[in-house]
This record gives sequence, structure tokens and C-alpha cells, in this order.
Amino acid sequence: MPRLSEVIAELESLWPAERAESWDAVGTVAGDPDQQVTRVLFAVDPVQEIVDEAVKLGAGLLVTHHPLYLRGTTTVAASHFKGRVVHTLIKNDIALHVAHTNADTADPGVSDALASALDLRVTGPLVPDPADPEGRRGLGRVCALDHPLTVREFAARAAERLPATAQGIRVAGDPEALVRTVAVSGGSGDSLFDHVRAAGVDAFLTADLRHHPVSEARAHSPLALLDAAHWATEWPWCELAASQLDEISDRHGWDLRVHVSKTVTDPWTAHAASTTSDPLGAPN
Repeated sequence: MPRLSEVIAELESLWPAERAESWDAVGTVAGDPDQQVTRVLFAVDPVQEIVDEAVKLGAGLLVTHHPLYLRGTTTVAASHFKGRVVHTLIKNDIALHVAHTNADTADPGVSDALASALDLRVTGPLVPDPADPEGRRGLGRVCALDHPLTVREFAARAAERLPATAQGIRVAGDPEALVRTVAVSGGSGDSLFDHVRAAGVDAFLTADLRHHPVSEARAHSPLALLDAAHWATEWPWCELAASQLDEISDRHGWDLRVHVSKTVTDPWTAHAASTTSDPLGAPN
């Protein structure tokens, strides 16, 4: 059985902390470097529901994509929900390690996993990392489809292949336009429109698209926009990361039991479709 420090060293080789954005909070949040690890759980969010799952599973390490304390704190009191997470982790000898923007830009990373889930062929990063001489790392991915689909068909594929959420897939653009090339970016992506237009793709699939950036993007070009739930675009990375750790475990003879949480931690829980008979009319 490996020690936590040995497992963390391997995770850091996959997602070096120095490749995270300056504002990010990645790395090990809790855990004794000398404790032994037999089970690892991967998840998107370090919320109480996921930590309770790790306890039930008997995991010694929880790896999440999102940080627990992104902006820092002055307390870990259990009277606060994040403090309860910390108390639960420590009481049950569970370490927490975070790979966020350093996993976004990794090769392979979050957007590679998203592209794979959508059966897209990656041709390169959307925003290349200038520090990567091979030009493979970077934010987002530019992809090609094996055969053209309409925007409507591609949206249906995304709804089918990504984890189900209350939001589903929202579309901006002509549903019958053909899609041959796509840019994808797991998580919030409406800051990337300039890069997407420069890539010359037919569609862009990401999450957390806002009204004004989308309206302006549509005015710029006929680019189709597909807006999925933030959690759903990042969950495929958990399966990718788990498979990477499985390979490392096999190579070292660790016999780690690696699991991926299927608990939906997307905060949106229901969706009511519009029932207006006139899609062009707004209520008075």
C-alpha cells in the first residue's frame, strides 16, 4: 500500500501545481503524508455529500476538480458547511487533493475528456500553452467530427453523452446549420469567444454562457453555441483521471482501488420548459 505522499507525487506529475492559474487554489488541502492509501475517490465538487460518500466507501483520498477554499478562510469551524467538510475528512483520515486549472490545461486534461465523451477528434488546444514546445497543452480543445451533424443533432448527442442534468443543453444559433468542427471547453467558457472565432470552428460547446456575451458572439458570426451544465462538462475528467491513476497503480504494483463518484452535484435540480404558444412573444 502506498503512502499518501507517494500518490500525491504521482498526481502532481500529472497536474503540476505551478501550471495552475495564479488565482487558483490547487494541491493537497488535508491529509497526513505518511498515511497509507488503499482507495481513492474522484469527484468534481468537494461538498459534504461527496465527502460522506468517501467515508462510506472507505477512501483514504478524495481527489476533486473544484477547490474547497478558492478564496481562503479564517476558520474551519464545523458550524460552517466548508468547515464540516474539513472536520469530516480529518475525523475519517481522508485526504483531499485538488486539481483545477492545472487539470484544465493538462495533456490530456478536462477538455480532452469532454471531447472524448462527445466522440470528437481533438486537433489541438484552443488556447495553447506557450510553455509547451509540443503544442498539446492549453485551455480548451479544437475538434473535428467524423461526419457532419446539424446543430440540432450535435446538441442531441451532447444531451445523450454527457451526464444528465436539469439544464440539459441550450443552443444559440440555427438548429439546421451543419457542424464539422467544434471547440470545447469544460467549465465556464464565455471568456474564450475571441479564441473560438480565431479557430474558425462551426460550434462551441462549454458551460455558464451568459446573455450579453452570447448575444455579442452571435452578432459577430454565425457560430453556434451550446451551453451545458458546468458540472456535466467537467465530470468526464473524473473518469479520465481515475484511469490515469489506475495505470500508475498498476505500474507501481500498488493495487489501489480507484472509484469515480456518480453523485450529481450540479446545483440545479429542476427545469420547467416554457409553455408560451407564441415563441416570439414576451409576457407583458
